[in-house]
Amino acid sequence: MRKSWLMLLPLLLVLAACQRETGTDPLTLTGKMFVFNYRLAYATYMVTLDRTEPVPEGSVVRAEFENPAGGAPLTLERRLFANLTRVALESPDISCVKKGVPYKVSIRVVGPDGAVLQSLETQVTSSADQSILPAKALVVGPGYDRNPEVFKDGKAPAHFETATCPAG
Repeated sequence: MRKSWLMLLPLLLVLAACQRETGTDPLTLTGKMFVFNYRLAYATYMVTLDRTEPVPEGSVVRAEFENPAGGAPLTLERRLFANLTRVALESPDISCVKKGVPYKVSIRVVGPDGAVLQSLETQVTSSADQSILPAKALVVGPGYDRNPEVFKDGKAPAHFETATCPAG
């Protein structure tokens, strides 16, 4: 019996060494930027994450994006699915983005029991002001028809009005 334990001991040590360390983060930040949609005249944050470790069924990602216009952070929650290896987080529409200003993004991975599995803090800095966007959407409807508020009598204006930050 003692001889069989001596033979199993190295095998058990090897298996123990192969186990995942506790505290390994399940997601890795792979990208972050602002997205400016010129046709529809809006901006959003876009953050991408790759899953590096499995998470329990029913886990979610919760993100808080600093509101460039001020006020409470914008929030987003996405469910994590076992077969998805990449998570894309796009904020609600934002306004008042300024070039060169770092805006804070907080991300938490929360298990089905409410326990925080990972916390991540990052900043996103824009290379352009929101003033590059038109003030109103250039197109409307599912067929991307010209917006009659912008294209009077079907003609493009001599100068497109640009987006401004509401006073606040």
